[in-house]
This record gives sequence, structure tokens and C-alpha cells, in this order.
Amino acid sequence: MDDHIALDQLEALAYGLGIEVRYEKIPQDDVTISGGLYRLKGKNVIVIDSRAKAKDRIRTLVQALKPFDLTDVYVRPALRELLEKE
Repeated sequence: MDDHIALDQLEALAYGLGIEVRYEKIPQDDVTISGGLYRLKGKNVIVIDSRAKAKDRIRTLVQALKPFDLTDVYVRPALRELLEKE
């Protein structure tokens, strides 16, 4: 699956679950993180470093979405495979 298609589908899945996806410049002073899932004012938010490469953005989205129960949610087979593989 093309990285840009995977990103679009992962973002759509997150939004479908009511999760906001934000791309922000994350300071790289003492830590090297590319983002993750956070609770902000009672809502789930996925923050991704805007400078991250496509593969890192995909990895962050996949890791953030793993804790959610997707058994009753339609997810394209290639995307479900990606979510189960990582």
C-alpha cells in the first residue's frame, strides 16, 4: 500500500473514531519522539511531528490506534493488516 494512501486511510479511521489528528512541530531538545495518543480536555488527540517522514507518521498513527476496538468497524483489508502487523 502506498504511504500516502495509508496515511489518508489511517487519518480517516481516526476521525471516524472521534479522534483528532494534529500535525505540530515537536521540539527535539532532549527527546526524540514523533508523537502519539494523548487525552486533551477529555478528548483523544493524536499528535504527530510535522517534520516526521511518512513511514514515521504511519507508525505513530498505527501505534495510537492499536488500543481501540476495531472489530465492529469496517477497515479495508490492507489497512487492517497494517494495524495488526505493527
